Amino acid sequence: MSDNRLKIGITQGDTNGIGWEVIIKAMGDSRMTEVCTPVIYGSPRAAEHYRVTLRDAEPLAFNSVSSPQEARRGKVNLIAAGEPEKIEPGKASAEAGRAAAEALRAAVADLRSGAIDALVTAPIDKESIQSDDFRFTGHTEFLASELGGTPLMMMCSDRLRVGLVTIHIPLAEIGRSLTAEGIVARLKQLRESLRQDFGAVEPRIAVLSLNPHAGDGGLLGSEEERIIRPAINEAYAQGVLAFGPFAADGFFACGNYRAYDAVLAMYHDQGLTPFKTLSPDGVNFTACLDRVRTSPDHGVAYDIAGQDKADPQSMRNAIYAAVDIVNRRRAWAAWTADPLQRAERERGGRDVSVKDLPEAEKEA
Repeated sequence: MSDNRLKIGITQGDTNGIGWEVIIKAMGDSRMTEVCTPVIYGSPRAAEHYRVTLRDAEPLAFNSVSSPQEARRGKVNLIAAGEPEKIEPGKASAEAGRAAAEALRAAVADLRSGAIDALVTAPIDKESIQSDDFRFTGHTEFLASELGGTPLMMMCSDRLRVGLVTIHIPLAEIGRSLTAEGIVARLKQLRESLRQDFGAVEPRIAVLSLNPHAGDGGLLGSEEERIIRPAINEAYAQGVLAFGPFAADGFFACGNYRAYDAVLAMYHDQGLTPFKTLSPDGVNFTACLDRVRTSPDHGVAYDIAGQDKADPQSMRNAIYAAVDIVNRRRAWAAWTADPLQRAERERGGRDVSVKDLPEAEKEA
């Protein structure tokens, strides 16, 4: 392993949910610090509270630091941020929400400055975290506000990748939110992410319909013929290998997703329900920002919080994915750099002209 291990920021999430449990269990594997240098943002008191409740977890000592610059390789580093007044596992509270928001803001500030290489977020409760200072429907929307750009929400696993056209909006608003231009933009985003973040040379993307049976020729809705199919055709004309629209139920039931590098779903549950069924330890990736953020694909799980029942595999996978995506992006940037500029740098800036060539090459 290179000594230049990536610094991966990890936020505590809701202090009354399972965030700390999956963090501690994941970090209890000593191999994790061989993969990256973890920098956790959260409450030391909450960390200790959950550490002592985990019966089978490996002993874990945190290295307290005040900034990522102080983080030590081979250690699980902890920056104090987001201290709640009470720790009440399984209970939604404004205090837990405030603590989650404070830790998140601290981590995103370091992500924005480049002090950490990527961010992995433990789950928040979208209702509890709301305050006068935090009015966002989720991590994705907050990161878009803080980092700029238009994020694409993507669920990832070794088996399946699913991107979403719409993210956290009410079901009643989905139909009127869809436009051909918006779907084309999402397809182009998804293609670009698959290429630079996942190494797909020219990805094939399946597009789902909105209505049952893909509208049945207009009997069950006209969005497929008015919006989705024209968008697929336009994206294809622009170089995106997009196909569909496919009725979601048959598409997943028949295993057709295996023939594609990714699937574009029209709305949240259309994509996430089959994804979580097929990939229970998957990862949520906020694609198309200039910084990398991943998270486990589960929520705060208040019903099992504090009971030592939380499975850390999705958190582990989110950390692995963050490391892999950062490395692939850097490789992609090197591969796609201007070859003439790169050759010039490798020559040390020396201009090569005909007079510098050997006599045999001049005569040729």
